[in-house]
Amino acid sequence: MNKQNLWFLTLFSLILILGVYYITLPSEIFSSNATKNVSKNIDVDVSENNKLIALRVERNEEISSVMSELQNKIISSSSTSEEKNIAFEQLQVLNLAKGKETYLEDKLLENYKINSYVEINNDNIKVTISSNNHDSDIANNIMRSIQEEFEDKKNITIKFE
Repeated sequence: MNKQNLWFLTLFSLILILGVYYITLPSEIFSSNATKNVSKNIDVDVSENNKLIALRVERNEEISSVMSELQNKIISSSSTSEEKNIAFEQLQVLNLAKGKETYLEDKLLENYKINSYVEINNDNIKVTISSNNHDSDIANNIMRSIQEEFEDKKNITIKFE
């Protein structure tokens, strides 16, 4: 399978998914009255979580671009077997980190009732919390609970938004 076929299948899948999503949306969403009513009923939580959502989208774009580069290395016929093995291992590390990020976000939501965004880069962990209350006790407890999940020492940064 060459790159051109891979890109075609990827784009075709994306178009297919978006088409199904568009078809399944209720038609009243697109009417002008419905959009006026929706804009009046916007909740405060949405604006607070916009920063977290933006951070997640940006992170997902970064990860997907790195993953596509690694996948291209793996399927490339010009790559050596050692390069393919290294790319595969890096792909596994990215997948594990992404899964761990989601797990930690869920753990913080469950234990502290706090919406958060977690980013793991090697030994550095950045946690962004959607809260106006900058409480150092909560930050310390969050750092301890995150560190419990890892055997080796991590550099954990907590940021309140």
